[in-house]
Amino acid sequence: MSAKSRKPEPFKPGTVPAPGELLVWKHPHHFDRWQDRPCALCKQPTPMRSHHDEPVHKVCAEAWITANPVKARQSGRFASDAQPKRSRTQA
Repeated sequence: MSAKSRKPEPFKPGTVPAPGELLVWKHPHHFDRWQDRPCALCKQPTPMRSHHDEPVHKVCAEAWITANPVKARQSGRFASDAQPKRSRTQA
């Protein structure tokens, strides 16, 4: 399969982690290698981006989820990457 025919990975949010758990941000769209912008929470420069292109440190987002668990679940502001569904193998 050539590089041109490969489709890019979808960039969709998954679930909001439970308070105290870590976000899974493995998709390359979470990192802007060209420009740092002020974090929406701590105002310090960051190359990190949420699924909604909001500049935010992953640590700041995790702390916000822990401090605001109900609001985090309702808004889905910061979520982990969508995980591919695993197929069940028959034994």
